[in-house]
Amino acid sequence: MADRSARILLVDDEQPIQTLLSYPLHKDGYDVVQATDGQQALERFDEQQFDLVVLDLMLPKVDGLEVCRRLRSRSSVPIIMLTAKSEEIDKVVGLELGADDYITKPFSLREFSSRVKAALRRAEMSRRVETAPDEAPLEVGKLKIDFSKRIVRVDGREAQLTFVEFEILSVLARAPGRVFTRDMLLLGVWGDCAYRDPRTIDVHIRHLREKVERDPKDPEYLFTVRGVGYRFRDSEP
Repeated sequence: MADRSARILLVDDEQPIQTLLSYPLHKDGYDVVQATDGQQALERFDEQQFDLVVLDLMLPKVDGLEVCRRLRSRSSVPIIMLTAKSEEIDKVVGLELGADDYITKPFSLREFSSRVKAALRRAEMSRRVETAPDEAPLEVGKLKIDFSKRIVRVDGREAQLTFVEFEILSVLARAPGRVFTRDMLLLGVWGDCAYRDPRTIDVHIRHLREKVERDPKDPEYLFTVRGVGYRFRDSEP
């Protein structure tokens, strides 16, 4: 899918924000559908197919976190959340519910355009991977990663990973023992590390450990390299 044909659902209850953000999206050739509250966003999403959702956190009727949760329960569409600086805890909750990225207000239109393009590019890369020849699953200890099916099992039980969690795990697991800085992981998953807080990676790693490690505080697979970043355990224990 070419970027110019991508359809974006823009959800914000402030008309000035809708106008401000719609302009660069239209200029870049995207088809923009607007929604001004959470309920309307869910209805619009049911009416047609979207390639990206830009979702404000504070919405009337149904708040952004609940909209994110409902969308993620039935779709893997990329979701970028718009948050305020005072809502740090909500950023973490949004990521846990399945948001792919977030932008903190106030932000520049250049940053906004960069995030949108990166999300669409990442989604397109994911579709290409899904149609590529099967990659052999990786088994380490009781952890099994099926890259082609995007399924992770721990001791035979499927772990429910978000899109971003799976991508981070895949980047690390494909290079066992190699140390990745946070910026390297941002680049590998989002396609760039501009404007992003490297601590976002820490949030995802914490959630990953809760899902794939027997004891998240004493990990067997995802190790912290203090002052540098993270690595996946070597193939040999």
